[in-house]
Amino acid sequence: MADSAFASGAPRLPQVPRWQSILRSFALAKDPLPVLDTTLRRFGDTVQLYIGGVQKSVLTQDPGLIQHVLQKNHRNYAKSQFTQGFARYVGHGLLTNEGADWLRQRRLIQPGFHRQRVASLTGLMQEIVAETLAPLRVQAAESGGTVAVAAHALMTQLTFRIIARSVFSTNFAAAELDRVAGLITEIQAFYVRTIRQPYLKPWLRLRGQFRYHDQLTAELRTLLGGYIEQRRQANAAPGAPAPPDDLLQMLLDVRYEDTGQPMTTAQVLDEALILLIAGHETSANALTWLLYLLAQHPAEAAAIRAETAAVLASRPPGAAPAPFTFEELLRLSRAQYAVQEAMRLFPPAWMVDRVALADDEYQGLRIPKGTLFSLYIYGLHRAPQYWPAATEFRPLRFAPGQEPLVPAAYAPFGGGPRLCIGMQFALTEMQLVTLELLRHFEVERPAGQPPVPTQPLITLRPRGDFALTLRLR
Repeated sequence: MADSAFASGAPRLPQVPRWQSILRSFALAKDPLPVLDTTLRRFGDTVQLYIGGVQKSVLTQDPGLIQHVLQKNHRNYAKSQFTQGFARYVGHGLLTNEGADWLRQRRLIQPGFHRQRVASLTGLMQEIVAETLAPLRVQAAESGGTVAVAAHALMTQLTFRIIARSVFSTNFAAAELDRVAGLITEIQAFYVRTIRQPYLKPWLRLRGQFRYHDQLTAELRTLLGGYIEQRRQANAAPGAPAPPDDLLQMLLDVRYEDTGQPMTTAQVLDEALILLIAGHETSANALTWLLYLLAQHPAEAAAIRAETAAVLASRPPGAAPAPFTFEELLRLSRAQYAVQEAMRLFPPAWMVDRVALADDEYQGLRIPKGTLFSLYIYGLHRAPQYWPAATEFRPLRFAPGQEPLVPAAYAPFGGGPRLCIGMQFALTEMQLVTLELLRHFEVERPAGQPPVPTQPLITLRPRGDFALTLRLR
């Protein structure tokens, strides 16, 4: 890692002066990726700077350092005040919790995402995908074979339906779906602004913006809390039928090993809210970017279709063309590679924060207690020293025998003990969506459209939305 700031054994990191950080804070708030990329091209893989000109932080895309923080010495690094501050809006679920409480909750919830559990949900996922695509197939058939869609809106609707049915065994009404998605976007955008421009906090507080977004949070929690209360009442009703085998029921049924007690109502709501937000937001963004890439690379879409056709042809005569079994997904690797490559180029968790709990050292560099790290996953995934043709969409780089130059250079789900609990769920969901969509449609972008800009909030989404044309096959 010749470009690493640590490779030379230098005792001090390069630094962006505070005044430069202040000058760049407006550009950073508007569109951080070009600012961060330019900074690292100038200073190397790791640099010290000031977020918003205020908060000192170590920005890094060094895979060794990222692995050290997330995995090798993870006990010394906790989520920072930035992630913990988000708990004000999403509660103290797995995403924002820390320490012994986090570990206790993780052990309690982990069985809900085991491989067998995810395998049992593949039929439900495909049912929802088919329900969502059916009207589009009808519209396309009635309008000459094509239908225009807003890519991010479609993927948000689809993934929200999947996670809502998986958690709550219910379809949210269309108006509720739109409202929840809008609340999540508005809360995210505000919170990210308070991080990137901390000097605006007094003004925002004076204008009542914190109070307003607290009210949005209360509305979100009231909406989801109503579903939880309905389930509790249904379970307690005399002669009630067996409850649905979904993730909400799992949260209500599990008991702590040490006390035998269930989670409190607030804990169930916190965890359900995190599952709902994280379970649709990250997958929706990743799938949106995947469709964007496949529209530009029809040969990759064709390769996925060819492999799908081969798997379907191997079924016994007379077998239905769908749904795919969980075992068949293991043979449908081209779609899996495409998902992985899309998450390399556009990682939903584009930045991860950690803070040192005690003094530490990495390759001769002293890391004092309290050091804030900004682990730049987007930069790591696109660094040419770790990825040949780093900005190109090449799914086969994830095929066996095509390992990256540095294995630790790929971290779309984080790493170490805090590896995303829903990773298998998300990968299965995204693979199934890709297979079903390409089985029925060609994916195209209208001619002459400019590149789609990014909007890095807590997750990496497109700025606004963009049109795709789905052409019936």
